[in-house]
Amino acid sequence: MMITHIAIVSLPVSDQTRALDFYRDVLGFEVVRDNPFMPTGARWIEVRPFGARTSFTLVTWFETMMPGSMTGTVLEVNDLDATYAELQARGLALSAIDDAPWGRYATFTDPDGNGFVLQHSRMP
Repeated sequence: MMITHIAIVSLPVSDQTRALDFYRDVLGFEVVRDNPFMPTGARWIEVRPFGARTSFTLVTWFETMMPGSMTGTVLEVNDLDATYAELQARGLALSAIDDAPWGRYATFTDPDGNGFVLQHSRMP
């Protein structure tokens, strides 16, 4: 057996449409799928950074996954300063950029409070 990659990460949100607007319009993610899902009116909404293999599904149906409960997801960028400025211009509130042994980073949350790290790694 050989696991080749992480395909999908379920991201708990309270409102799928609001979350889709954030991930598509603020973060600039591409929409992979937006289809009806389950008889409850939920949708299978899958988004990812352009060119990425791993995507997020914006889920509302897992009772054990409360919106805002996911933290620490790291999003790697090529140019932290440019990405930071672009996301701020789109209205995203980010922490100050910080320096660490592994690279530079800033943090932010989505509309539900899920926490992310925007990072540019240093090469060893």
